[in-house]
Parts: sequence; structure tokens; C-alpha cells
Amino acid sequence: MSTPVIVGGGLAGAAAGIELARAGRAPLLLEKEAGAHDKICGEFLSGEAVAALTALGVDVRALGAVPITEVEVNAGHRRVAARLPFTAQSVSRRVLDAALLERASAVGVTVQRGVTVREVTARETSRVVVHTSVGEMQTSALLLASGKHEVRGAARAEGPDEIGFKMYFRDAALSRRLAGRVAVTFFDGGYAGLQPVEGGRLNLCLLIDGPQYRALGSWPALLERLCRVPALAALAGAEALLSRPIAIARVPYGHLAAQADDGLWRLGDQAAVIPSFCGDGMAIALESGRLAGAMLAEGASAAEYQRALLMRTRRPVRIAMLALRLTRRPIGRLAAMVGLSAVPSGLAVLARLTRVADPRAVVVAK
Repeated sequence: MSTPVIVGGGLAGAAAGIELARAGRAPLLLEKEAGAHDKICGEFLSGEAVAALTALGVDVRALGAVPITEVEVNAGHRRVAARLPFTAQSVSRRVLDAALLERASAVGVTVQRGVTVREVTARETSRVVVHTSVGEMQTSALLLASGKHEVRGAARAEGPDEIGFKMYFRDAALSRRLAGRVAVTFFDGGYAGLQPVEGGRLNLCLLIDGPQYRALGSWPALLERLCRVPALAALAGAEALLSRPIAIARVPYGHLAAQADDGLWRLGDQAAVIPSFCGDGMAIALESGRLAGAMLAEGASAAEYQRALLMRTRRPVRIAMLALRLTRRPIGRLAAMVGLSAVPSGLAVLARLTRVADPRAVVVAK
């Protein structure tokens, strides 16, 4: 039986590697970045994500994670806030991914950094050829965990003409206002999430319509426009901490991988892409990795795994997509805000409905 190969050292890839190593099938994990790095991500860890990380042997609180207990939603001059039905945590991907890969190495995963996977060729379900920057290799089990980035030979359908951006800021007054809170703001053409992370920083992640961004022409022009949105006005005086934002285009929100007739195990965003404002993307990545590792170790097929994961992800992704479609139009945002103003607990209900797994079902590592 050949060594399983994992493409990608993010949450999904590392989780799968840890599960496989624990089961005695230590895999080879290929990560294209040579060292720790930032990623475009809201960095919101829901209750089940925190439980999953604990089960993998990673204590996010020891990494400096910031507790998040409330959510607020903004549209125009309207604001609704509610308490989350769980205590979330917020920690940067640079720190979290490094800790997970360190944990993976400690339990027996062979981690090779600085290796780019250029193409995969699934010639038959029992043999996959992996073409990398350091040569060609073959495996009977390829776990594709490349996040939002595509690998030639295993690409998803392209997403809509939208662009995602991420920037870190520092502002003492804004950090005090957002202590323990994640703020989601909808505006014409997109939405933004703002929350504190470790080190006294604020993470701004946003999605904007591609034509609208190109009409603005630059990140500074976009930021100036965002600062005219009431809920984001305080960013005008905040210190930007990156020389330029991290960006990505055409993310296929709503994607659900239902087929696995090519023998590939699709994890994380390669399997299911939930709208970012729901805050469950990292939980899906962890759950997919845990599930893939456990099922592969037990002898299941990629098709069986994909069906099992689809049962966990279909409902939350579809509900989140319905919410996203509602908020794309001004009348939809107004209706949503009026409804949430009347029943703020609706935010907590939405949070529950868009969770991928029950954290109580996760077995904590000894």
C-alpha cells in the first residue's frame, strides 16, 4: 500500500495528516510555501472548530487566540448584535497553520515545504501521478487540500467575478469597541468582516464585485470607499500593517464536491466553499481533514468519503448561500435587518444552522 500524499499544509491537510499518522498510515504532506505566511481568511474559529483543534492536540488559547462571544451585523445605518451560541476564538492563520504543521510533524507526518504541485493525473482510481517542482511521484491516495487555489488536473468550476481582500490594522479605540465581537458589514457590491486577532490587531476581510473594484482602480480607492460606510468609518484612522492586501479572485462560493470517480480525496475549500460571513470555513476544513484521514485509514474509498462529507456540508452551505443571495440586493438587506432588529436571536439561529458538525461529537485527544 503506497504512502498517502496530501497537497496543502493548511487546516484540512494538516488535520488529515494527523489523523492518518495516528492510525499508523503516516502520509507525505507537500506545502508550497517555504515558511509561515499569511492567508486570506476571516480567522474565525467557531465552537466546533476549537473542539476539533483540541482533538488534534492544538490549544488555540495557548497561541494567543482572542475569544469571540458576540456577532454584529451592519447594513447602512442599521446595526443588530447578538450573543453567539458558542464561544469562538480568533487567531491568525500564520500562527495557527504553523502550530498544526508542527503538531503533524511531531506525530509522524513527513512535511516537505517549498514544494509546488504543478499537476495531478488520475490515470485510474488506484494510481494518481503527482507532478511537483521536485519531481514526479505516484500514490494510491491523493488528498487535495490546496484551499482556494486550484491544481491543474483537478480544478473546480470558476466562481463569479468577485475579488476578496484581507488587511490587518491596528487601532486602539476600534479594538476596544470590537473586544469579544466580530462585525459583519454588508454594502452595495459586497460585504466585510472585521474582528480582533492576537497581538492587538484587527483582521479586515472583504468580498467585492469585480467590476466595482476595477472601476475604483486600486486598493487605496477601495479602502477610501469602505471608510464612507458608517460601520467601517473608523478604519480611516487605523494603521495598515501589511504593505499591500492579500487578494484572491473568483472564489466559487456554494461549491460542493459530490463526485469522486477520479479517486481524489477533496478536502476543505476543494470540497465545500461556504460564504465567509458565516464563519464556518475553518470548521469545514478541519472536519473534512479529520473525516478523510479516519475513513482512509479504515479502508474507505474516496467516493465514500465524499458522500459522507457532503451529508455534513450540504445544509450549512446551502443555507449560507440563501443568506448571501438575500443580502446582495438593497431590498434584501433592508428586509433582513428589519427582521433581525425585531428578533435579534435570529442571528444565533443562523449561526447554529450553518455549523458543519456538533462539537460535542468530537473526541478530545488524550
